[in-house]
Amino acid sequence: MKKHAARLIFLVAASALAQQLPQVQLSHTTEGLRGVSVVSRQIAWASGTHGTYLRTIDAGRTWTPSQVPGAESLDFRAVIAFDANQAFLMSSGLGDLSRIYHTSDAGQHWKLQFTNSNPKGFFDSMAFWDRAHGIALGDPVPDDTGHLKFELLQTTDGETWTPIPPSQLPPAVEGEGAFAASNSCLAILPPDSNLWFATGGRVARVFHSPDRGRTWQIFDTPITHGPDSAGIFSIFFRDPLHGVIAGGDYKHPDRDADNLAFTNDGGKTWTVSPIRPQAFFSAVAYARTRPPRGKNKNKNLDDGQANSRIFLAAPKFIFDFRPPQDPTRISPDKKSPVQFNAISPYPEGGALVVGPNGTIASLP
Repeated sequence: MKKHAARLIFLVAASALAQQLPQVQLSHTTEGLRGVSVVSRQIAWASGTHGTYLRTIDAGRTWTPSQVPGAESLDFRAVIAFDANQAFLMSSGLGDLSRIYHTSDAGQHWKLQFTNSNPKGFFDSMAFWDRAHGIALGDPVPDDTGHLKFELLQTTDGETWTPIPPSQLPPAVEGEGAFAASNSCLAILPPDSNLWFATGGRVARVFHSPDRGRTWQIFDTPITHGPDSAGIFSIFFRDPLHGVIAGGDYKHPDRDADNLAFTNDGGKTWTVSPIRPQAFFSAVAYARTRPPRGKNKNKNLDDGQANSRIFLAAPKFIFDFRPPQDPTRISPDKKSPVQFNAISPYPEGGALVVGPNGTIASLP
C-alpha cells in the first residue's frame, strides 16, 4: 500500500474562524475512498479502490489499510460497520464486479456473501437497519417482461441476500440510474421501516417505501438532471418527515444549479435551497445530534429544518450548514490535491469525510 503523508491546510470562511478546524488523519494509502462508516468517535471504517478497506480504533490516530484477498480489482464504494470487528463491504462494477463481503473478526477473514450474476447489473449503495437486516441497491436491469427495474437485494440474517421480486418494484425510466459516488443514494432510519433511494440521468426522482420494499411511491424533484452525469447523488433523512437531497452534474462541478433541496413531508415534495451559488455535491448528511428548537424560520424551512446541522461534500470543499444561516465553506489549499467524496456523522456531532488520494478528515 502506498503511503499518504501529504500535509493538508484548510481555509475556513471568516465567519467560522472561532470554530475548531477539521483534523486531518493519516490514512497510509493513496487509494480513492468513497465508503466511510462511523461506529463511534473511536471506531470507524473506510473503503475504496483496489479492494482497499481501512479501520481505526483510536479516533483516527492510527488507520490501518488492507486489501480483501482476491478483491484487488474491486472498487469498494460502501462499507457498513457495527463495531471494531464486524463490517460489510459492497463493490461497484458491471456484473460480477458488484459484490458483498462480510467480516466478523476485524478483516482477518472475509466471506463473499453475494456476487451479481447479471452482466448488466451495477451496485450503487448499501444500508442496514441492524446487524441482520440490510438492503443493497443496483441500477435498473430488464425484468422478465422487458421492463427496467432497479435491483434491490435484502438480507434478514446478515448472511444471505435475496432479490426483492421485480414484480414488487415500480418501473424505471429509460436513462434513469443511481449514483455510487458516496454510498448515499439510499437512505433508511433504523429501526423505522421507511426506505428511500434517489436517482438521476433523464429524471431526478425519489423512490419511497414505507415497508422496507413491499410497496412504493415515486416523487419528482427539482434537482438538475438530463445528462447521465447529473441528478441526485445523495439523500439523507433526519426523521420520517425531514430530509435533504443533493447532487448536480459531476462533469461540471462548479456549475451553479438547483443541486440542493429539502423536504418536510417525507419526500413527497421538495424545495430548492435558497443558498447561492451552489455546486455539484457528492454527499450530504445531517449531524446525528438533535438540533435545538430555535426561533429562526425561513419560508423554505419549517422548525424541522431550521437550525439543523448539515454536512455537504463537494469535490473541492465541504459545507458546514445550519439553515437558514449561510453555510461555512471549508476548503483545502488550492495547491493541495485533496478532494472529498463521502461523509459519515459521529453519534455525538461532527462527521468523518473521505475522498481521493486517501483523504480522511474529521469535522468537530
